[in-house]
Formats: sequence, structure tokens, C-alpha cells
Amino acid sequence: MTNLRLENLRKAFDQTVAVEDVSVEVPTGSLFFLLGSSGCGKTTILRMVAGFVEPTAGRVYFGDRDVTALPPEKRNAGMVFQNYALWPHMTVAQNVGFGLDVRKMASADKKARIGESLELVRMNALADRLPNQLSGGQQQRVALARAIAFRPDLLLLDEPLSNLDAKLRLEMRAEIRRISDELHMTMLYVTHDQHEALSLADNIAVMRGGRIEQLGGPREIYERPRTKFVAEFIGETNFVQGRLEGARESDGFAAVSTPLGSIRTFVSPALAHANDLTLSIRPESFRVLATTTPTTGADRLTSIATGTCIASTYLGSTAQHIVDVRGERLKVFEANPRIQARVGADMHLGIMADQVVAVEG
Repeated sequence: MTNLRLENLRKAFDQTVAVEDVSVEVPTGSLFFLLGSSGCGKTTILRMVAGFVEPTAGRVYFGDRDVTALPPEKRNAGMVFQNYALWPHMTVAQNVGFGLDVRKMASADKKARIGESLELVRMNALADRLPNQLSGGQQQRVALARAIAFRPDLLLLDEPLSNLDAKLRLEMRAEIRRISDELHMTMLYVTHDQHEALSLADNIAVMRGGRIEQLGGPREIYERPRTKFVAEFIGETNFVQGRLEGARESDGFAAVSTPLGSIRTFVSPALAHANDLTLSIRPESFRVLATTTPTTGADRLTSIATGTCIASTYLGSTAQHIVDVRGERLKVFEANPRIQARVGADMHLGIMADQVVAVEG
């Protein structure tokens, strides 16, 4: 097991630049996500780390070892593919042991390692089955067991859950997190699925146009997006234009004048000298209130706005509203709704300062 370091990685295909100046370090034992839409460069980075694609510029390090020029078989990296890539004529046990055969592991050791790997993914009972006798989720578990059986320095996962249905995806997310915690293996995981990244990752690199748009932990990425792109790509949000009313305070917050009224919001150092700001407010950050009287205590609201409900959908545990506040159409998600919303009626909304962030254009 080792850390992964990418230094100024670049890849161009003729005149098309797929990856541009990507530098990142993945700590040993970390589950690190490259997250982005199709064509953003995430899979190209994964393939450069695996050795399937040669970088145009930059270096790839496994620990202190420069592997940039090494072929895939010399890197000691395991790979879990989107389409499982199991040998159809081999049993589960034979598939898992394939990499051990290539490495000429002794028979007794190989048998023990196959058993350990299958036990880790909870597939011992199906060791003698063929892949076509397994469900999609079971096949993906076998692919995962095969990739970890030879104890690679690094595990690479290329959209591993995209072929599974919703229920199986949830199950496999939990399994991958459990295996990561048990083995403390460094993992580089590529996906376009924000929920996978938020629920599993230790750290996330959000990709856009071959570059890293933002790097951080799941909570930081979601609650403190730096740009409009990240705020919109990770979940849903409302963008409201505003103007700085005064100086940025020592804690990073500042008062911003908006069509919703004055809102105290977090302003990053990068925007400290900007006067015109774009605010990101998540739909779930609003509180639907019975009155316009500010609340007190730990849940104290810093801003109150009143608008007109123009659409409302009741979903049991939640309700989703569209509210017009002085010409601004806002998405509002209400958890455990207790006030029946009526289209055309006034709706009072509270906003907490730590739920609002100014973002770069």
C-alpha cells in the first residue's frame, strides 16, 4: 500500500487536450474520487495512473517510485472495470486467482489468498459458480475480490457501479467503504455519480474541462463550493445576485444586499475584494416558517424573506416548493412538512448564514 502523487499531468490527443496540469496527492489508505461528467478527463487520468495511456507531460508516482514510463504489469495496481471483465469459462475462485497465477504464487498460499479475498466480499459460498450464474452485484464483488487478491499498492475503480440497479448500487457502496476501511488500501475511484462520491469519498476532485475545479472533502465540496459549476454539479442550488454591503469579517462572513433582503453569507478570500457577488443557497437550506418573527436559540435564522408559493409537491417526508420572492424563483425543499402550502399564498422563508456561500462565476 502506498500513496499516489500526480505532478503536472497532461494528456493531449492530437489537438484535443483531455487533461491539463493536474497535480494531486492521494494519501496512503485514502478513498479518493475523481468526479465529473463525461469528457472531463477523469477516466484519462485513471488510465494514465494504470499505465494504459502515456502522459504527454507530467509524472505519476506510487510513493517515491516514478512509474510514469512503466507498463501496467510493472506497477502493481489492481483494476475494477465498469463491465466486470470476468473470464466466462473460469469459476469465481479461478477468476479471483488469475492475478496470483500470473505472479506464480505457491499453490497453498494462493488457495488461502483466494479464500481471504472471497470472504472479504462475502462470496465464499459461490466459489465454484461461473460468472453467468451470478447476478450483476455478485459479479462486481468477484471483480473486486480479483483486484485485491494480490494486495496491490493501489486499487483503481472505473465507474464500478454504473451497470447496477439502484438497490445494488447502495449495497455495493457500503461494501466498498467497508473493504476500504478494513484493508486501508489506497483507492482511486472514477465516477460521474455525485451521491457515490459524497457517501464514500475521503476526498473528492471535481473535474471540469481536463482540470480540477475544486479539491476537498465531501462536506467541504457540498457546503462550500468555490464556483457556480461545483455548486450546480453537486446537488441542486439557487443562485441569487447580491452586492457586498460592508467589509468581510474575520470569520469570513459578510452582509450582502440581495433581492431577498440583506443576507449574512460566507465569502471566501478569493472574493474578498469583489463587490458584486453570486450567492449559492441550497433548496434544503431554507426553513418554511409560520410567521416572520425571527427564531431564537441554536437554530436562530439570520434572514427572513416572504414570497408567493407558485408550485408545491408533497412527497410525504419532504415537500418541494417553488417560491417567488421579489422576482426571484427559488427552489425550496422542506423536510417533515407541517405547514400545508397553498399555491398563491404567502410563504415565509428563513435562511441561516452558514447555509449560504458566495461563489465564483
